[in-house]
Amino acid sequence: MTDSSWTSAGHGVEQSVDLDPQTQALAATIQLPQGFRDVADDVEFAPQVFEALARVEKMLLNAVANSDPIIDRASRHLAEAGGKRVRPLLVVLSSLLGEKGITDEVIKAACIVEMTHLATLYHDDVMDDAPMRRGAPTAQHVWGNSVAILTGDLILARASVLAAQLGPGAVEIQARTFERLCLGQLHEFAGVREGADPIEHYIQVLSDKTASLIACAGYYGTFYGGASEEFRDVLVDYGEKVGIAFQLADDVIDILGKEKASGKINGTDLREGVDTLPVLYARQDAAAGDAEAQRVIELVDGDLTSDEDLEPAVTALAAHPATQRAWDEARNWSRKAIEALAPLPQGTVRSALEAFADAVVTREG
Repeated sequence: MTDSSWTSAGHGVEQSVDLDPQTQALAATIQLPQGFRDVADDVEFAPQVFEALARVEKMLLNAVANSDPIIDRASRHLAEAGGKRVRPLLVVLSSLLGEKGITDEVIKAACIVEMTHLATLYHDDVMDDAPMRRGAPTAQHVWGNSVAILTGDLILARASVLAAQLGPGAVEIQARTFERLCLGQLHEFAGVREGADPIEHYIQVLSDKTASLIACAGYYGTFYGGASEEFRDVLVDYGEKVGIAFQLADDVIDILGKEKASGKINGTDLREGVDTLPVLYARQDAAAGDAEAQRVIELVDGDLTSDEDLEPAVTALAAHPATQRAWDEARNWSRKAIEALAPLPQGTVRSALEAFADAVVTREG
């Protein structure tokens, strides 16, 4: 029987996640995402967390590597471009609520979550025809749509190999999570069914295509860290709520945020014809007779191909109260996420999770 860590497509996935000098150096350079600064100040948890994240990074780069040089460049493209690694961090932090803490299984689970996320980014960038991701040209702009799509599939397959090594439970959780990611994207494309509430539909889309993977991170961390079933349920609920808050905040940042070096400009969603929450609220107000909202919708529904046409639509929507209402709703979901943590003991893990929920709705980009 062949080694389950080997795939005919390329390199084997290393079973060892021990730190070598290069990875130890990596651990020293890791910067925690906004909202997790308290962890860095905790003398008990900080060394464990930084070492764990370095081990995840080592496993991640090994897992996406390929012996074919062309495929290798494509499959490592986004992993090496960086990223916040929020989902692996949530796996690691959640594991510290259990008796086992950070185990080899936790490291592997964190890698599975990040690889699943990476796979969706390759696919998302093709669907959105995005030119940049994490400050680098997107894969389809370098190698074309077919290579980008197949690379996303390849990374998902590699994640499935790692999940199989953890057992059928891990495979099922990853599969069900990926199903929700796909359903969320499909429902966004299909639009609101006749008679359905557009805002409820949109929140469900966000729950599936964004929050599901964050909830998966909480599940994996608590399960493989040996936490109680109660804590597992808490982290799943938290992940669902903070994931929705995160995406709702992104909706508003797309209108109000500063343009970033990542290449993403304000109004990307408007240009793509995606009705995010600010637009949905503006449509509600326009239907109720709000003249200013009607003017906003007229601009939003126009041809936004050129920057000259996009800018006034973004400016008008940013100035309308609908955008502030969307911010308020994002903060509401952030509060719900923090409230969901009530059963957890006071300490660094809980305070870090609370701070992250607050940070997702106070960031600028």
